[in-house]
Amino acid sequence: MRVKKVLPLQGYRVIDFGWVLVGPLVGMLLADMGAEVIKIETRKTVDSSRMTARNRSRDPEGDPSFRGLNRGKLGITVDMSVPKGAELLKELAKVSDVVVENFSPGVLAKYGLGYDELRRTNPQIVMVSLSGSGQSGPLRDLVTYGPTATALAGHDSHVGYYGERPLGPWGYADPNSAIYATFAVLSALVSRRKTGLGQYIDTCQWDTGVVNIAESIIDYTMNGRIAGTQGNRHPAMAPHNDYRCKGEDKWVSIAIATDDEWRRFCKAIGREAWLMDERFADSFSRLHNIEALDKLIGEWTINYTPQEATELLQRAGVAAMSHMEVGEQYHDPHFRPRFEEIEHPFSGKEIVAGVLWKLSDTPGAIRRPAPLIGQHNDYIFKELLGKSESEIGRLVGEKVIY
Repeated sequence: MRVKKVLPLQGYRVIDFGWVLVGPLVGMLLADMGAEVIKIETRKTVDSSRMTARNRSRDPEGDPSFRGLNRGKLGITVDMSVPKGAELLKELAKVSDVVVENFSPGVLAKYGLGYDELRRTNPQIVMVSLSGSGQSGPLRDLVTYGPTATALAGHDSHVGYYGERPLGPWGYADPNSAIYATFAVLSALVSRRKTGLGQYIDTCQWDTGVVNIAESIIDYTMNGRIAGTQGNRHPAMAPHNDYRCKGEDKWVSIAIATDDEWRRFCKAIGREAWLMDERFADSFSRLHNIEALDKLIGEWTINYTPQEATELLQRAGVAAMSHMEVGEQYHDPHFRPRFEEIEHPFSGKEIVAGVLWKLSDTPGAIRRPAPLIGQHNDYIFKELLGKSESEIGRLVGEKVIY
């Protein structure tokens, strides 16, 4: 008999105070794995992506970024800035496992909802805070979004054409930090099974960003060199670049790490003579003659479409890939099954990227679309917290549930 598969985080409940990108993404990942994730908003302070859409369009339920980041969640409206609202959220924390927040340091504590307060309510609670530079230190109050966080972590000093001014910003800080934070939450839940106690997780975009420039840090501490803008260059691989192909703004990426790959590349494109050229004899020589090498390769790729160049080089065992646009990914037979269709009550059918992790026995699932604002107030306040109709009516009238 086939056993029904269970979502890996089924039975866990998450309070999601996240807003903008990094916090909501943690909640989304946990929801995909089966956790019951409850998004907290108020009608006076909605998630910024929902608010932006309200200001710019007639769509009252947020733009696609909001719906993508908040899929799979329940949504309630409660004003934590008033005492009764904070008390409601403490009640919710009693029956929850995880709290996710990416406010500035100290915001939740100001309303009596910091970790020290919540663990008195529920010693098993796991709380993760995501900030720009951490909960302590001289820069704890630094105001950041993803682009400013990448500047803080040193990414932007690397981004730009080789030897020219930085171009940044990168947009990697938020998703990068969210993935690390999700891993930390799961680790804390495993630890809780052993100790019976939750814990606090301080995750910041500097910590999770600076690990991506580890080579530059080591180079500075050992050799005193300060890495500058890199373009598409690599310190040990050549060629390592994007090359223009046939067609308007069409490109292929090619990367070669070893001399054996270089030989296979030259034979595949019919340029065996390059194997006898001293400028390209080994990886060291190719690195020091990279401009001439890139020019020659570009003169070859321009005669092929990105797909033709990719297929020819991949057959030879060379790392090459055409630059795929979203439309190409969507219709590609490899990637198309990785998209999923969900039905949103406001916008109708939506196509979203599928669950990131492919677990063989406990696969995740996108169980519902992003919530309408306050959509699940009845379920949370009546069924979960046991509030009567009259109690809820009073709280709505007082704009605690709002």
